[in-house]
Amino acid sequence: MTIPEITIATPADRDAVVGSLVAAFVKDPVLRYLFPDDDTYPRYAAAFFGHLFDKRVQRSSIWTIGGGASVAIWEPPAGSPGQAPAGSPAAGHGSPAEARYPADVLARVESYDETVHAALPTFPFWYLGVLGTHPDSAGRGWGRAVMRAGLDRAAADGLPAILETSNPGNVELYRRAGWEVVGSLAKPVPTWFMQQPPR
Repeated sequence: MTIPEITIATPADRDAVVGSLVAAFVKDPVLRYLFPDDDTYPRYAAAFFGHLFDKRVQRSSIWTIGGGASVAIWEPPAGSPGQAPAGSPAAGHGSPAEARYPADVLARVESYDETVHAALPTFPFWYLGVLGTHPDSAGRGWGRAVMRAGLDRAAADGLPAILETSNPGNVELYRRAGWEVVGSLAKPVPTWFMQQPPR
């Protein structure tokens, strides 16, 4: 199967990337913990992914395939030991996102962020904050391809890669791609932290 060209996202890709991720994560345990209401999920999830996209796009660390159908949002190493990567699923929302969520939703986002932050390593690493493929393009190997682009960049830096997933089915998929479980959280959502050493 031929994989289309992998490109680094630009601001012009924002709508396609956000749309793909909103569709890809509609049943994701963390996203549905943060945004459980079916009526508001599309709006809140779009704000969530749009904010992460906006914070990463200028760092040339978002890789896409198929015009945004599959996307990997990577965060380069944090600037100082112990600093949570701003690309983590709930990290770095700050004031720009606060107006997009009511108080109860914002409280869940911030609480989840703090919990993930406390569990992340203190050594430098590349962080796979978001990996998703629009359901219409699933099963083509595109997600693995955009993930690999970030792993290649981490390897070029001689650094490990870190991710977390709350989807039990993804743990084995990531294992087959070379990741190893290095930790877990039970609450607020069962979550596995995985690492891939530099190649």
